Amino acid sequence: MFEGLSEKLERSFKVLKGHGHISEVNVAETLKEVRRALLDADVSYKIAKDFTETVKEKALGQKILTSVSPGQLMVKVVHDELAQLMGPESVDINTKGSPAIILIAGLQGSGKTTFSAKLANFLKNKRSRNPILVAGDVYRPAAINQLKVLGEQVGVKVYTEEENKNPVQIAKNAINHAKEFGHNIVIIDTAGRLAIDAQMMDEISAIKQAVNPQETLFVVDSMTGQDAVNTAKAFNDRLDYEGVVLTKLDGDTRGGAALTIKSVVNKPIKFVGIGEKMDAIDQFHPSRMADRILGMGDIVSLVEKAQEQFDAEEARKLQRKIAKNQFNFDDFLNQIKQIKKMGNVKDLMGMIPGVGKAIKNMDIDDDAFKGIEAIIHSMTPEERDNPKVLNGSRRRRIAMGSGTDIQEVNQLIKQFGETQKMMKMMSGGKGKNLMRALSNSKNMPGR
Repeated sequence: MFEGLSEKLERSFKVLKGHGHISEVNVAETLKEVRRALLDADVSYKIAKDFTETVKEKALGQKILTSVSPGQLMVKVVHDELAQLMGPESVDINTKGSPAIILIAGLQGSGKTTFSAKLANFLKNKRSRNPILVAGDVYRPAAINQLKVLGEQVGVKVYTEEENKNPVQIAKNAINHAKEFGHNIVIIDTAGRLAIDAQMMDEISAIKQAVNPQETLFVVDSMTGQDAVNTAKAFNDRLDYEGVVLTKLDGDTRGGAALTIKSVVNKPIKFVGIGEKMDAIDQFHPSRMADRILGMGDIVSLVEKAQEQFDAEEARKLQRKIAKNQFNFDDFLNQIKQIKKMGNVKDLMGMIPGVGKAIKNMDIDDDAFKGIEAIIHSMTPEERDNPKVLNGSRRRRIAMGSGTDIQEVNQLIKQFGETQKMMKMMSGGKGKNLMRALSNSKNMPGR
């Protein structure tokens, strides 16, 4: 995401390289490139102009520290203003109520139905809630079937009344059903159109008035750029919703909608869709997104994803094995499984500061560990437990069994040996210091 914008912003900061101080002349040159980068990212001219004027005013008022270059200072000012433009703070979804009612609105094709299921999955797994999905699109039969399929995938019940064509009544009945069967969250998927029309607006307004939801979320395809912003404004003028959801953000290299929607409608972005899988949504954090746009990675989100998969008892067992130098290929395999649960491998690597830029043109898919897993699965229990027995004949047998070549097997065994050494170091003081640093990263400046 934001690849095009990130590259152009990086080039604009190079203008200040070699300058010993910030002056009106070199700032103006840099900000001219920044404004051009924002316009290319489908940010409106007015917002781009206001943004660069604010950055100029703040940059010229800053004193340069001896340890900070003008370029670094400019990155800091731009970062803070990007976060302000998109936020500035993360705003959580309101789930207070018995049950809490969440109304989903948006145009057809924006990803409303898929997001509804993703949100149900998120609230079920990360908030320990018992949601129910409501099929409120009475015009598109495929929408009801789609919601049923997605609900089954995430293990959430879907309420439907396929003969009833009154979405207001369906929503009311669904809420009564939720109360009766102990569902504490009701997520209502509604009908959309290919364009804004009076009938759609009247209908979604009538549903909102009838059910009085705690949250009305507007779902918009981020890849539509300024059209997304204009649509968001039209919906907000009529619905006065509580938050925005940007879908397909992983496919948007420009980022104009993410950058400007908050300033236009004055409503927070609450979630972003970052893939097709049911767990591929994230809460939106403006400061972290600014980090990623400026190539700084997003180590806080990476640590949070790791903590979601963290099993305290398993970690203690692993730590004991590492301390005794008993870390084996079965443990290695389990660590790979934990990493895969965290999400798309390339996205995860992109969260590490400095890595995103290095891997932007690399093709890293979710099968990146496939060869490694095949090699380990081709080992006997003894070989996995004690890699020292892996002589030449055993390695040839493993290569044949895994469909790889002997060089790949040798490379994995070598890498595993290095991992064992690193794990041994991690179990000592160095490792504790590193983990302490990661756990404290939420308190880093700028967050």
